[in-house]
Amino acid sequence: MTILPVYANILESNISLPMKALFFLRHYNDIDHITPVIAQWVAAGHHCDVVLIGAFRFRRDYRVNYLATLQGVRVAHIRELFSAWIYLAWRLQMLLLTGNLRRLAVGPVIAYLAKIYDEKQRARLWRKIVQFLLKRTFSNDGEGVVAFDWIERNSVIALEWVETVISMARAQGIGCVSLPHGDSPHANQLIRRGEWRLGPDATFAAAKIFDRVVVPNQLCAQRFLPFLQQDAIAVLGSPRYCEAWLAKLSVLMPPAPLTANPDKLKIVMFLRKANFTTFWEEVSEVVHMLAAFSEVELIIKPHTRSGWKQSLTRSQSLKKLANVSVASDDMHSIHLMNWADVCIDLATSVVFEAVRRGQPVLAADYLHAGRSAVAAYMPETELRCRDDVYEKISLFLSHGYRNFYIPAHRERFLSEMLDVGGAEVLPRYVKLIEKIGSRLQ
Repeated sequence: MTILPVYANILESNISLPMKALFFLRHYNDIDHITPVIAQWVAAGHHCDVVLIGAFRFRRDYRVNYLATLQGVRVAHIRELFSAWIYLAWRLQMLLLTGNLRRLAVGPVIAYLAKIYDEKQRARLWRKIVQFLLKRTFSNDGEGVVAFDWIERNSVIALEWVETVISMARAQGIGCVSLPHGDSPHANQLIRRGEWRLGPDATFAAAKIFDRVVVPNQLCAQRFLPFLQQDAIAVLGSPRYCEAWLAKLSVLMPPAPLTANPDKLKIVMFLRKANFTTFWEEVSEVVHMLAAFSEVELIIKPHTRSGWKQSLTRSQSLKKLANVSVASDDMHSIHLMNWADVCIDLATSVVFEAVRRGQPVLAADYLHAGRSAVAAYMPETELRCRDDVYEKISLFLSHGYRNFYIPAHRERFLSEMLDVGGAEVLPRYVKLIEKIGSRLQ
């Protein structure tokens, strides 16, 4: 594994305050991971605009509401900043370029329309919108930074528009950074349907348009190394799972909708996105096995963006199990972890929080085509067959679930996956963004 530098010591600089930033947020994951960076940014005395460019429902997200209360932060959805006609035109141009419609039966029609209404014609609207957004945040200032999450080639936000934002920002002397919208729950590469060859994943090639791409750990950095110079990647630790943010998040969380039964072993199972190869027949077998333990209560948490595509949650036999339920879309993963005694994970990064607080995570690697980072670092967590599931649950029921991890394994996971460079994760993010915004790179 190539070791990248941790941007800790070299970030010391005397930055004049305050500085302005424009953060674009798309969906649940980047709101989840970038909110702590924004909060730390304004705590350091800076100002920013947060512009939501995904579904309007995120305008009511509790983290977005929190940001709106902070001095120095303005929050708006992009449709609130433009007339209905301009916003609609922006959305239609997005749909011409992104993959959602192209994968449907109307795909050839969409591709044809994108060819007729070509890049030169689209550029007029792109530039008009970007010019307004940049002027709104930066006026005529020559310093500042624009921040996106990890923009990929298959993003629901057209890369062409992001490139327009970055080129126009650079022309004004404004820096551009790509911040994490997640982590790397897999320790291997071939994890999706149709992936058959090892090699650089062109999905991540779009990252080269930024001045810096920030990642939490070396495992994430490997995705970008084929396309970027090493000094364009900053490994700074996890803003979402650092101790400082978890302490804050425990106060911000809305009231939990769940009540705990102390007589039950409470288990939550986290499912992966639908495009990852999952062995659904065996997942169903494991669910029924767990349900056969009368002392167990199980909640299944579908993925936040593609749970409706997963066959398990539509299973009629599952609905007949009295001690099994499926979490609703508005039930946050943190609520479920707070309720649960044990997590069963099909390679998601959400369970990193459970590892942080010592809550048992069972890495069900045999239920999917990947090798999870949790199992790679902590072999004691891995489920390799149905017997392992039965034995682990039986052990928890008979002897309890405390002191589950081998301490050295867990400490290495925290050090190399979440706290790279030390526990002061969020100040490192702010210092790097300051350098990018002040052109002191």
